[in-house]
Amino acid sequence: MSKFPWKTTLAVAAVLAATAYAFAQISSGGPMGMHGQMQQGGMDASMAQMHQQMMQGQAAQNSGGMHGGMGMQGGMHGGMGGHGGMHGQQSGTLGAPAMPGQDAFGTIKEVVQILQADPATDWSKVNIGALRQHLIDMNEVTLRATAAERVLDNGIEIAVTGEGRTLEAIKRMVPAHVSELREIGWNARSDDLANGVKLIVTASEAQPLVRLKALGFMGIMVQGGHHQPHHLMMARGEFPMH
Repeated sequence: MSKFPWKTTLAVAAVLAATAYAFAQISSGGPMGMHGQMQQGGMDASMAQMHQQMMQGQAAQNSGGMHGGMGMQGGMHGGMGGHGGMHGQQSGTLGAPAMPGQDAFGTIKEVVQILQADPATDWSKVNIGALRQHLIDMNEVTLRATAAERVLDNGIEIAVTGEGRTLEAIKRMVPAHVSELREIGWNARSDDLANGVKLIVTASEAQPLVRLKALGFMGIMVQGGHHQPHHLMMARGEFPMH
């Protein structure tokens, strides 16, 4: 039991009355509204005095309980502030996506930007359509061609075959890539097949058989750094499509 129960009761009643009065002022837009309190620097003198009396008259357990509730209320308001901050972050402007969404589209976009930024570009020779057809060839050979590999005593033999548009792409790309491989020091050749091309690459000190077996068809096809310059040359109309 509290030593001064009547003081505790009086203090609680005073706080309830003051709270009701404050809410009434907020609802009516009076000077005790929330904005009015902020402008005046907090609670008025009477509310502060009643709060002090309550603190002095309450027993320890009652005081702890009420302040726990008030602390919870403050926590709730703090949480609302944090929630507002979250909404503020969510409503902020995000960065624009950088990826074009499709590899061939992105390649063509990059080349077009280079051409537009170059004042020496001869637009009467530019052929973006040729570059597009070459990228279609690359897609057909990479994803649709069949590559049957056979390991030789001194190298690897790959029968690259397909039909329709895929066959056309194989006939253009594989022999042209053999020429590129030779330029960078590979022992390579190609033979025509009825439904494709046979690619033969023999081992050397630079390209031993174990590496050729591991690379396989596509590992060999990606050798060299000629694709990017050739793409730009195709778009400029300076290099035949292959």
